[in-house]
Amino acid sequence: QVQLQESGPGLVQPSQTLSLTCTVSGASVTTATYDWSWIRQSPEKGPEWMGAMTGFGTAVYSPSLKSRASIFRDTSKNQFTLQVRSVTPEDTAVYYCARVRDRTCDYWGQGALITVSS
Repeated sequence: QVQLQESGPGLVQPSQTLSLTCTVSGASVTTATYDWSWIRQSPEKGPEWMGAMTGFGTAVYSPSLKSRASIFRDTSKNQFTLQVRSVTPEDTAVYYCARVRDRTCDYWGQGALITVSS
């Protein structure tokens, strides 16, 4: 069974860097058939796709976040990580990692609430 689990700090101070890791079990992050995405949701904005790591190891980003976001993977741990630099309170949201196949998210993590506040 495929499972994804987000892990992160919970609280981040403004202007700092947010780092979230998704640990995958039951599937490999190097399988070419799948992409591995980050999506966030806040009450004000609704769901927002942030970016993804392809099975080939290429990172793609939403244009609105490209200047602040980085996604990379650790194949030895079967994990992929999102970093968002220079966070503001508007980055407060529940962050999800998900597996994508044929443009559909078929498995999701449970979500991690990240609050940006001093």
